[in-house]
Amino acid sequence: DLDNWPRVVQLAWQLHNNTGKLISAQNYIIKPVGFDIPFKAEQIHGISTKRALEEGHDLSTVLQLFRDDLAKTSLLIGHNIEFDINIIGAEFIRTQFTTEEFVGLSRLDTAEAGTEFCQLSGGPGGRMKAPKLIELHQKLFGKGFGDAHDAAYDVAATARCYFGLVKQKVVKPFDATPVAEIEYEEPNLETANFAKKEKKKDSGYSLTDAPSITSDKPFVHLHSHSQFSVLQATPDVKSMVKKAKDLNMPAVALTDLGNMYAAFKFVREATNHEIKAILGCEFFVSEERTKTKFTKDNPDKRYHQVLLAKNKNGYHNLAKLSSFGFLEGLYGIYPRIDKALIQEYKQDLIATTGTLHSEIPHLILNVGEKQAEEAFKWWHQLFAEDFYIELNRHGLSEEDHVNEVLLRFAKKYNVKYFAANENYYLDKEEADAHDVLLCIKEGEYKSTPIGYGRGTRYGLPNQEFYFKSQEEMKSIFRDLPEAIDTISEIIDKIEPYTLERNVLLPKFDIPKEFKTEDDYLRYLTYEGAKKKYSEITQPIRDRLDFELETIKKTGYPGYFLIVQDFTSKAREMGVSVGPGRGSAAGSAVAY
Repeated sequence: DLDNWPRVVQLAWQLHNNTGKLISAQNYIIKPVGFDIPFKAEQIHGISTKRALEEGHDLSTVLQLFRDDLAKTSLLIGHNIEFDINIIGAEFIRTQFTTEEFVGLSRLDTAEAGTEFCQLSGGPGGRMKAPKLIELHQKLFGKGFGDAHDAAYDVAATARCYFGLVKQKVVKPFDATPVAEIEYEEPNLETANFAKKEKKKDSGYSLTDAPSITSDKPFVHLHSHSQFSVLQATPDVKSMVKKAKDLNMPAVALTDLGNMYAAFKFVREATNHEIKAILGCEFFVSEERTKTKFTKDNPDKRYHQVLLAKNKNGYHNLAKLSSFGFLEGLYGIYPRIDKALIQEYKQDLIATTGTLHSEIPHLILNVGEKQAEEAFKWWHQLFAEDFYIELNRHGLSEEDHVNEVLLRFAKKYNVKYFAANENYYLDKEEADAHDVLLCIKEGEYKSTPIGYGRGTRYGLPNQEFYFKSQEEMKSIFRDLPEAIDTISEIIDKIEPYTLERNVLLPKFDIPKEFKTEDDYLRYLTYEGAKKKYSEITQPIRDRLDFELETIKKTGYPGYFLIVQDFTSKAREMGVSVGPGRGSAAGSAVAY
């Protein structure tokens, strides 16, 4: 599966003879054809698409030079060499070169060879773990090496480590040459990629400058999480709505992760505070919701997708999507839906591009702008004028890059964009408490550093994910006032509705001499009390009256009448009747 393997951006190699003398040292940036270099990859190796197009070489030409040197060697050496062979082998196939002479060569993996030598704990099953290249280099020479992730520097360090392992007699020379006669010859390396990296552009906004407002339209949060984003957010619904009211926001949206648990309470609270409730959900979207078997090379690819309900029918569609997620798509803790379901239940919904975990931003950062643009067009065609670009500014370089690309898409496809600040807690001071919550979810210590990979844990990158005020958000987006203005358009599309309704119970026919179900229930209760109690004392009367009044207020007299109807009939028929269960099991009225 060629699409499953990343593209080569830079290819470097060194050819040495049996004594360590350097015969050839090559280093080429590859011109990308039919793909972009993802932003996150650029952050690792320092080569942008722009630079690769300007300085890069034709892939087939470089591979032919590589093949020429392969023909002169008898041993391939690399660190985690199987990965390198697969990546380069995929490029061989793409360029229609045969792979036999490449994959057929003997190989030595310095990571594998250096495992016992380095004695690093933490491997699978309690065994030693394979060292990273920099760890092996440190062990051999007492120092690291500069410019890791530049292919030429990595190759030089790998060669240095190989000959170092030979000198340490950890590995044998590839022929009968005595170790004493082997001496590694260093290449003369050019300036590393990061030294040539383009200067990062200014983000164009500030999170700390004094407020500066350029829009008179209101800002409201359209991407907020409550405690019902289980173990991932701290606000309770009542506090969130009160915060929005205190900040004079005319509306507020709730977009919990994967569920609609808070919907009823949220709409009721917002209505009571006289602000518009915007119900949404941040769904987990998988390629195929019912698939539950995955491999390391083909994992479950899950994206986040924010959908907002325009009206009550939209709410019903959100509820259906959420239910299908749990009934058909549950994988671990993730209730997943897929695009097929979204197509079926898209009516009266608004879709946004979401945050870094959503499909389009993910493709921009990790795959390429061409693929991201294709996904953008799919969502735009599906939702038309109800598709919006979401711009978040938490002070992250990844967000700034995504926003830059999305603004180009906005202009090209005439899609409107709005300002957002995805939030997981209400006040900035609560960032630490929220981090503790994430540690509980992940089963991690708070002292473990936040990051990716071994020895780190999940956590938010800064303390900007809080429920910011209108003034703060308008100031952050003062260069894009239209991002604030668009929010009013979205609010105007939302129709107010309530989720409260009368209790739906079958109508119970009562004798004509009683006016209401409450009157008849009171009659049956006191008739039963005469049989159950030898004397109806004042405490018993008080208790019965209190319970009957509670049942009347909650609208459940019909429920009690229906249940007593079939339990009485059961006894009459000789069918066993248990002592009862649930919230009314200890009720004197039920007794």
